Amino acid sequence: MGKTIAIFNQKGGVGKTTTCVNMAAALGAKGKKTLLIDIDPQGNSTSGVGVDKSRVEYSTYDMLIDNVSARAIMMDTGFKNLFLLPANMNLAGAEVELAENEDRNRVLKKAIATLVVEFDYVIIDCPPSLGLLSINALVASDTLIVPLQCEYYALEGLSQLVSTVRTIKQHYNEHLELEGVLFTMYDSRLKLTQQVVDEVNKFFPNKSYKTMIPRSVKIAEAPSFGEPVIYYEKYSKPSFAYKKFVDEFLKQQ
Repeated sequence: MGKTIAIFNQKGGVGKTTTCVNMAAALGAKGKKTLLIDIDPQGNSTSGVGVDKSRVEYSTYDMLIDNVSARAIMMDTGFKNLFLLPANMNLAGAEVELAENEDRNRVLKKAIATLVVEFDYVIIDCPPSLGLLSINALVASDTLIVPLQCEYYALEGLSQLVSTVRTIKQHYNEHLELEGVLFTMYDSRLKLTQQVVDEVNKFFPNKSYKTMIPRSVKIAEAPSFGEPVIYYEKYSKPSFAYKKFVDEFLKQQ
């Protein structure tokens, strides 16, 4: 049975979706059968692997709200060993509709239960907020990875994030663990960058990945071509960084 990992941070703009797409693609390229689940209404993970959101007939919305089976909405992305449960804008109303469900926090876990066993890794892209969709992702996951931008405001959200995970563990998913913290938008020239890294290492001893994802225009360009950066510009710094991060991640399994 594989491992389900939520990529989660309550703060937006930290490289969450970029990490989802490239981690999933790099795991697939390493021969690991990988499922990418997009439950962010923006659907950026979906378009990031080349799927046109406006043409998606059934999305994770239909799976969560109308009981369409996960297998029925699953797509082969065309990238090696990488499959997708896509999202589209319909998902924006899902939180309101989920609120009426008695078992509202476990809908995703139940929906994907029979499918996840077929994969080595399942990566879930969460919305950048702690609503019902993110709670569903954390309840359905074994672990979470926190992408963290190397800037001051990132530190401010850390204690809130720790509190969130503690609450989820206490009430809904006692097995949830922090897999690790991944530094994104890293710029070694800035003094603040190292200060943030040092502070996080104090906060999460032995939980920060040594690999750091650099700032790069290639990361910004790749989604507009519908490709993970590891395919779009395979010899670029961020491509090497994400591959190295996945190597580091796999060594710890």
